Amino acid sequence: MVSIENLYKKFGKNPVLSGLDLTISEGGIFAVLGPNGSGKTTLIKSVLGMVIPDKGIINVLGENIKKNAEYRHKIDYLPQIANFPSNLRVRELIKMIKDLRHHTNEEERLIELFKLEPFLDKKLGTLSGGTKQKVNIVLTFMFDSPLIILDEPTTGLDPISLIRLKDLIQAEKAKGKTVLITSHIMSFVEEVSDEIVFLLEGKIYFKGSISELKTKTNQPDFEHAIASILTNNNS
Repeated sequence: MVSIENLYKKFGKNPVLSGLDLTISEGGIFAVLGPNGSGKTTLIKSVLGMVIPDKGIINVLGENIKKNAEYRHKIDYLPQIANFPSNLRVRELIKMIKDLRHHTNEEERLIELFKLEPFLDKKLGTLSGGTKQKVNIVLTFMFDSPLIILDEPTTGLDPISLIRLKDLIQAEKAKGKTVLITSHIMSFVEEVSDEIVFLLEGKIYFKGSISELKTKTNQPDFEHAIASILTNNNS
């Protein structure tokens, strides 16, 4: 599904990815974790073609992404911060995204799921952060792509919307899709992930299940296992 070999990226003199190798197989939920500055966002944006690596090979769905934009149509992406045009109404934005990609009627089910009907004729600039995030989720999940990338998807969500998001992610997994998530919310990661990828200083420190991580770090729970990695590598 996603195969990355020897990926390097510097911003100025600052190395962000340092020879990163990663294979993510088809089907399942994978969480990319790591402290701030570990390279998570750069990795995601490299897969999306939004950041051009200095060196390395990225294959997505069996295709080398270099000089190839077509593969992006097979990815649904939820950005960490959705910068919507503030004077556009929610209904207009949804229609615009539908027209840009391909027609779908899934948005009606998602609008109902996240109770967005009262906001459809409101301008995006007037919405709260949580409501904008629900619009963001609708725009991401209303298409039927084999790879879904979610960057901090829980931001601003109330508890009921968070439950609905988890159900949505599990439903996509049940269809055989691959879901790639970054999140700082460890309880969310523990609940939804089949496998985690932990980045430190631009390299993969650990890849495997949460139970394997607990065994490796000799810690009883997930949060302590993560804390143990960070403590041992900062000491």
